Amino acid sequence: VHLVESGGGLVQAAGSLRLSCPASGLTSRRYGMAWFRQCPGKEREFAAAITENGGNTYYADSVKGRFTISRSNAKNTVYLQMNSLKPEDTAVYYCAAKTHVGSYFYQATTWNYWGQGTQVTVSS
Repeated sequence: VHLVESGGGLVQAAGSLRLSCPASGLTSRRYGMAWFRQCPGKEREFAAAITENGGNTYYADSVKGRFTISRSNAKNTVYLQMNSLKPEDTAVYYCAAKTHVGSYFYQATTWNYWGQGTQVTVSS
């Protein structure tokens, strides 16, 4: 399984970015997908998740209303649209996959597959 994030970069506060994560080695429609983020010296934290068929989405309170997770099973890709970015959104963003989103989707340890991460930096 191979996940590769892209779309990160440097943006000013209030700006937008769209992250993409194509998956290979798995049939994405059978996997829940998520985005986590991590700042230096801190634990990896949950940002958003989407169920296998895209019918349900979940968000951390810190990003709710600003970030939108979506997926294209035809393209085996998950996206994270980030609007109204804040300096505190600065982090390395990782996409993750597992066979069923389940109840503990916010815990990084429950996700089986990870990408290498993409840096997002928001300047004030």
